[in-house]
Amino acid sequence: MLKVFRIPCEYLWVPDIVLYNNADDYTNGYFQSKAMVTFTGEVFWPPPTKFRSTCEIDVTYFPFDEQVCIMKFGPWSYDGFQVDITNRSSNVDLSNYVENGEWELSAVMVKRNVKYYTCCPEPFPDVTFTIVIRRRILYYMYNVIFPCMMMSWLTLLVFCLPPDSGEKIALGITVLLAFSVFVLAIAEKMPETSNSVPLIGIYLTVVMGMTSVSVVMTVLVLNFHHRGPNRKPVPSWLRTAILEQLAVLVCFKPSYQPRYTHHNDLCGFKTNSTKLTLEHFMDDCRIDDDMHETQPNTAEYNAMTDSKQRNSNNTRNCGKNSSTYSQRNKVQEQILKSLQILINRQEQEDQLIDVVNEWRQVAQVIDRFLFWIFLVATLSFSIGLLVIMPLTKEPWEAKT
Repeated sequence: MLKVFRIPCEYLWVPDIVLYNNADDYTNGYFQSKAMVTFTGEVFWPPPTKFRSTCEIDVTYFPFDEQVCIMKFGPWSYDGFQVDITNRSSNVDLSNYVENGEWELSAVMVKRNVKYYTCCPEPFPDVTFTIVIRRRILYYMYNVIFPCMMMSWLTLLVFCLPPDSGEKIALGITVLLAFSVFVLAIAEKMPETSNSVPLIGIYLTVVMGMTSVSVVMTVLVLNFHHRGPNRKPVPSWLRTAILEQLAVLVCFKPSYQPRYTHHNDLCGFKTNSTKLTLEHFMDDCRIDDDMHETQPNTAEYNAMTDSKQRNSNNTRNCGKNSSTYSQRNKVQEQILKSLQILINRQEQEDQLIDVVNEWRQVAQVIDRFLFWIFLVATLSFSIGLLVIMPLTKEPWEAKT
């Protein structure tokens, strides 16, 4: 007994079931397969087809995003009294589903809805499929997230590099250019939409902004580092704020102690003490010369009581000795003047060394302070944008 007939669908009436949010042309229609008709009058028409629907994409949490897409099926020209469309089951058969390498199918739900429009009093039923897909993050972790984080940590190396190396600004600009190239490569992988800004885009923008600020701060540090040769001492307010307060905050211990507490008083105590020492030394030399001069005169006076001949000889010797001592006096004064010039020059060099080293210590303290600031900022933005915000996002159940 023949129970099922297979008849071409052109000979039967078929409902005009369409996908309302279709992204293709509606004129394509279905594949004209044969319909199966039973002896009881039931008709089963399974046309194979491929649907492409529109879906609103939310890339706020890209690449940790979930997308909820719907596919709404219903008759186009028939109302609910003429064609009543229903769902055969509450579940969707996924036995033939092929997994995708980029998306993971989280859930599929089907629901029958009935709507009334203002044009017509009749009901219009439809069957809506809700598809929830989650983006697989393994590819983006290795190709987007990890490179972004590693490049963001390179910004900290700008403050670890010594200023004398001459490569601080070059390193900062190199990292900034690398970020620019990386952003261009990432932009090709991100969805092109202006409805929302992806987290990874915000993270890259923030890190690029921090890298730009680090270059500006590096210029400031280098300005402090090379300001010493201009012979401008560190102002007292800057010395108090940086070398006394900020240095304690960042646990910086200066490796060089200046010889002078205040450079403005350099020509004060130590210079005066040096001059006093030299003057005492000159006075001692003059006293010694006077003593040497008086000793021959005393001998001459004693000799006068003995003999006039010896008196005349001593007088000639004393004249020679006096001229010798005067010449020695001049030589000593020249030596002392030369010593005074050398001491003054050495004090000026010491003063310049103190000024240079103090400015360098100011630059080191600021460099370390900026290192800790950028370290905390990098950790905060990395954890906040890439960990906390994806974990606290709204679940997809609240969107349906």
